[in-house]
Amino acid sequence: MKLIKKIFFIIIFLFSNVNAFAAPTFVNDYQPEAEMNHVTGVIFNPTGTKMYVLGFHTSDKSYVSEVPLSVPFSTQSAGTPVLQEITTATKRAQDLKFNSDGTKLFILTTKAANNKDGIHVFTLSTPYDTSNLESDADAGNQTFIQFGSDPRGLDFNSDGTKMYVLQSASQVLEQYNLSTPFDPSTRNSNPITMSSLKGDRLHQGFGFSSDGYKMFIVKAQRVTGAVTNIIEDYNLTTPFEINTSTLNETDNGIYTSVTDDASTDERIAGITFNFSQGANKLYYTDFHESDLVREFDLPCAYGIITCIDPTKNKDDVASVESQSTAVKQLIQHTTYPVLNRMEWLRRNKDISNLTSQNLKFQFSNEVLNSLTKSLIPIYFSNDNSLELKDQNKNWSFWSEGTISIGKIGDTSSSSSKDINTSAITFGADRIGRNNIMRGMALRLGNDDVDVGNLGSALDMSALSFTLYETRPHGDNKFIDSLIGISLINSDLINNSGSVSSTGKRDGKQIYGSFNFRETFTKDNLNITPKFKLNYGLTHLSNYSELGAEGLNLKFGNQTIGTIIGSLGSSFDSSYEFETGKFVPYFDFEYSADVSPTSEQEFSYASDGTKYILDNINNSLHNINSGVGFDFITDNGFTLMTKYTRNQTINSEYSDSFILAGDFKTKKKSFYTMSLQNNTTEISYKKELDNFYIDINSNYDFFKTNPEYGLFLKISNIN
Repeated sequence: MKLIKKIFFIIIFLFSNVNAFAAPTFVNDYQPEAEMNHVTGVIFNPTGTKMYVLGFHTSDKSYVSEVPLSVPFSTQSAGTPVLQEITTATKRAQDLKFNSDGTKLFILTTKAANNKDGIHVFTLSTPYDTSNLESDADAGNQTFIQFGSDPRGLDFNSDGTKMYVLQSASQVLEQYNLSTPFDPSTRNSNPITMSSLKGDRLHQGFGFSSDGYKMFIVKAQRVTGAVTNIIEDYNLTTPFEINTSTLNETDNGIYTSVTDDASTDERIAGITFNFSQGANKLYYTDFHESDLVREFDLPCAYGIITCIDPTKNKDDVASVESQSTAVKQLIQHTTYPVLNRMEWLRRNKDISNLTSQNLKFQFSNEVLNSLTKSLIPIYFSNDNSLELKDQNKNWSFWSEGTISIGKIGDTSSSSSKDINTSAITFGADRIGRNNIMRGMALRLGNDDVDVGNLGSALDMSALSFTLYETRPHGDNKFIDSLIGISLINSDLINNSGSVSSTGKRDGKQIYGSFNFRETFTKDNLNITPKFKLNYGLTHLSNYSELGAEGLNLKFGNQTIGTIIGSLGSSFDSSYEFETGKFVPYFDFEYSADVSPTSEQEFSYASDGTKYILDNINNSLHNINSGVGFDFITDNGFTLMTKYTRNQTINSEYSDSFILAGDFKTKKKSFYTMSLQNNTTEISYKKELDNFYIDINSNYDFFKTNPEYGLFLKISNIN
């Protein structure tokens, strides 16, 4: 028998030799109880500590066996099984599946107790515990939904809103929509069908990959004697949508086994994988002579025929793209506050007190919150009446906080991306000879990118340091330039639907910007055409994913160049009041991303097969517009606000919003107010007898149960 098995597996891959692809490796055969002389289905609980084997006896008796495993997903570690006879419900059980939390067990049958085809639904009092199935079946504690034509394979999508049944007699795969998740009785009456399955074979098993991008159909010949078993491998462009499937072109997408001995010939039925470990193991049942559960090691996730090509996986592609996009946008986000600072000063050049920008922001990112509260020197308050005014008396200090929310829709090759960016920038500058202003800025930023719908994500933090200069050429013409460096640290999650792999990646970036603008005044309207060029070079280190053996990828170094040119204009006007000045403004800018394309090389950690994703940085054309106003009063109150939208021609966009206020009194006290995202914060600070009294309050007003707080801090000036 063992010799036959060895010959069998040699023959399998004589038919499917694909370059250097490593074949599945036989590990073990598990022999279920003798009561099941036709083993038709096998699945596991999510942790792999229990295996469930389904089968029937030719005397029309059906069974479910719950097998404990001391080593997760290892059939060699099987303990004493608990066998349950369910003949009072079904005579010839064909396949079994759980719902997402294990509280329901679905058993597909071709011959129920009433000799009808359909699905039995058992409700389990304890998730993944089948020890009471026999008594439930005897008592009729299950629901039977009649339908089908000799059904043999059953599966659901990840959230249970779709159900799939493989009909053997009609040789059709059917896809149903369920109005209630995991309730077959709520299926629609007109299913999507896939009927290109005909052939003189038993259509016996069916299953998806956890992310729905791969589909497997199991067939076995009806004839006796020499039997050819087939596992067909399909790729889907849309997860769990069978009408988007194509047969894997590599060796026709067929895994083939041939046995010539009629007494030992194998017929494959149910199929499953160790999903939560990364699907690097294959299990199927032999329902004919040997009546076994067979276990194989795979070279990579779902690697029966070939490894999944990560460049064809929309979430993998989107993850790579999001890293490239994030580091390019980092240059934009880092240069914006500095340019905003220079434009704000020029826009309000006639105001004597321009050092009171002191914008105060609160972020949802705890790292940024802690930095704003603990690392910012007290002299950033810009209170010129403080004792610190004698130090750095020629310097002006400023800060700017931003939150940006954006979305990039899915494409034919890449999943959608939801982008949230929060950052705070602190700067200091002074005016030197010839009215040239020079300064420096430090930015602390965080980008959170959610990729697709399975939980893949990028969390990128960056520390950027910028040197900048604005040089006047006449009264209304300026050249702004800057250069800087960024240190990047990224945490990545790659989720396949049942298991996640994680990675950490570092990066370094050098960037610069050149901005030319000239202001023309007509009546009370200032028009400032401007040209801007942002450029940079980013190097991302290599890294390896951890957490899912069959899915872990190794990424090589990546170099990303950035060249973005912009042409636009800003409009502002000022209105004098008895108490101050009101300056509304509007920005409009067209930008073209003409960056060179970059490529990312990566491979499976377990297999070594290399893949390259190229043409990552395709050129983009954006429209960037903003509207806001400055309100500066004579009594020390300043209010500044700005809303910005960056829109591409492909309907991709990001929104940014700033609202901040500052109030100083002649009594060495001042107030600040901010609205950022969903949170308001009000702060009061006063200098009194060599002490600072600092009171802060915050309120999250969009929550049903809002968060709020009041904080008091007293510190010594010295």
